[in-house]
Amino acid sequence: MAGPARRRVPPAPSAPSGSMRPPTGALAVRALRFWLVNYRRTWRGSIYSSVVNPVLYLGAMGLGLGTLVDQHGTASLGGVSYLAFLAPGLLAANALMTSMGESTYPVLGSVKWLKTYQAAVATPIRPSDLFRGHLLFTLLRLLMNTVIFLAVMAAFGAIRSPWVVFTIPVCLLTGLAFATPIEAYAITRDKDSSFAMLYRFGVIPLFLFSGTFFPVSQLPGWAQPIAYITPLWHGVALCRSLSLGNPTLGAALIHVAYLAALSLAGLLVGLRTYRRRLYV
Repeated sequence: MAGPARRRVPPAPSAPSGSMRPPTGALAVRALRFWLVNYRRTWRGSIYSSVVNPVLYLGAMGLGLGTLVDQHGTASLGGVSYLAFLAPGLLAANALMTSMGESTYPVLGSVKWLKTYQAAVATPIRPSDLFRGHLLFTLLRLLMNTVIFLAVMAAFGAIRSPWVVFTIPVCLLTGLAFATPIEAYAITRDKDSSFAMLYRFGVIPLFLFSGTFFPVSQLPGWAQPIAYITPLWHGVALCRSLSLGNPTLGAALIHVAYLAALSLAGLLVGLRTYRRRLYV
């Protein structure tokens, strides 16, 4: 007598091959989508600060203090009003502040407190995709804040040239030059105490002494070379020349090359620190 028929067990599905893996760009966009969804809950607060900060700075420093500065002559400012001199410097400094805010606590929170990065790397998303995705989000925030700042500058009458439209990519590059190394550093931290030191001894001196509020030529001779090698000075100088309508090709290429090199160096370091922190 024939025995019972055996059920045929289907073969186990094979692991997807490398060709079936989504491309790196698509995975970075998925990481970007996470930040965009999260931003839908917080955008109102950031929009408020993005509008109020330039209004306060340009009103108090550009119009208030600027009136006193203009009364004593503007030869050291290139013959322009203090408001026209100050506004593009603050525009570049705004890129620094935006990058600093997006590249410190959000990164530490994702890896230390919320553990969202650990959850993400359990999927096909890799640490490099998380890094690139967050940089894309930072660039979007830079774009938004730059456009808002330019609108406030126009309302205050601080724009002197149509070349000012090219300050948008300059601010993106300036912000990226800070975002990549700061984020590469932030992913390695377990506590936020070092961020206070970064603000106190990094951001504030850059903000004050990189040509934002006065020409670097007014600094002591020994301090001027230090100011000239800071990334913010390159962003300030290029934004100011574009806003005032007197850019030169040679100087612009030097500024762009410096900021691009710093961005690339930070990107390479960040790819390594993300991988070391999230692949255990």
